Formats: sequence, structure tokens, C-alpha cells
Amino acid sequence: MIDFHTIIQYVIIGIILLLISLVILKLSKKDFGIEINKLVKYLGGKDNILDTEVNMSRFKVTLKDVSIVDKEGIQKLGAKGIVEIDNQLKIIFGNDSRTLKRYVDELKK
Repeated sequence: MIDFHTIIQYVIIGIILLLISLVILKLSKKDFGIEINKLVKYLGGKDNILDTEVNMSRFKVTLKDVSIVDKEGIQKLGAKGIVEIDNQLKIIFGNDSRTLKRYVDELKK
């Protein structure tokens, strides 16, 4: 039979493991506020962004001037690919695309 002190030790160990896992999860999540500000900067600023759309994993941005875009910076943010067509960029961000669109649209208001 397990005594009371052993049960308390197991409970404390469980709580510590839970706290450690929560800290790891928090550290692994992207800080979208910082990421969005960087993305807008890399896209040439909010005044350069005319329109945004999302199609599955692609974040499509219509820009005034594509030549001032920092594509390398965008890829460092986690873009898996960038396609340029006329004044549009289709950026593959995966599951984050919808969230990115929402934040960029909020910044433009």
C-alpha cells in the first residue's frame, strides 16, 4: 500500500511536469504581434498593401509596389514559398495564413 507522503510526492511531480510543459508550449508559440509587424514592414509598409486574401494555406497580397518587398525577410518569418504575379504576392504560410490576414487587416484600419 502506498503511503500518504508518496502520493503527495507524485502529485508535486505531476504539477511540476505540467508547469514545465505549459512553459514549453508558451515559448514555442509565435508572438503574432511581432511577426505581423515584421511582415507588414517586409511587404513595404501598410500603405503599400492594397488588399489581402486567403486561399487555404496561401496568403495573397496585392501591393502598390512589389519592388520594395523584402522576400528574404518574409521567408525568414516562416513562408514556405513566395510567388510573384504582377502586383501580387502569393505567400505560403500554412495554417497561419488566416490569422495573418486578420492581423494585417486590423493593422490597415
